[in-house]
Amino acid sequence: MEVRPNQTVDNSPTTPQQHQRHAAAASSKQPVSTTNAVDTTSVSQRLQKELMALMMCGGDLGVSAFPEGESIFTWIGTIEGGKGTMYEGLSYKLSLHFTSEYPFKPPQVKFETMCFHPNVDQFGNICLDILQDKWSSAYDCRSILLSIQSLLGGLLAHPY
Repeated sequence: MEVRPNQTVDNSPTTPQQHQRHAAAASSKQPVSTTNAVDTTSVSQRLQKELMALMMCGGDLGVSAFPEGESIFTWIGTIEGGKGTMYEGLSYKLSLHFTSEYPFKPPQVKFETMCFHPNVDQFGNICLDILQDKWSSAYDCRSILLSIQSLLGGLLAHPY
């Protein structure tokens, strides 16, 4: 029995240019990843569910939010100052920006209405642990807005 070398294998050395062409050709044959599209779809579905839940009971709690324009990823929220707080009777507008990493990363939430509070800077950025290092995917838009409302009520109207 005679063993012959495989005729289809080319063992000749390749130049760097040939290697790049082969790598480019191989990568062009790879299937296009649809992970980002799938992620965006699942985030959109979750945000739609959160919107429906917020519409059902959020207004009763003094919080509301709706998508701004056509994008489900940008919302405008409203928080009413809590009863018995120095913010009672006031209404605050917030912007909420969700990324394709939501709910694994928190949304960017910012006061659009000037709010005088130690945890809100001059640009409307909010210092709240659940919007930073204490974020959990268990939080939703309603719980975010209620937490911000609670943050505003954390200061006593008459501390002494």
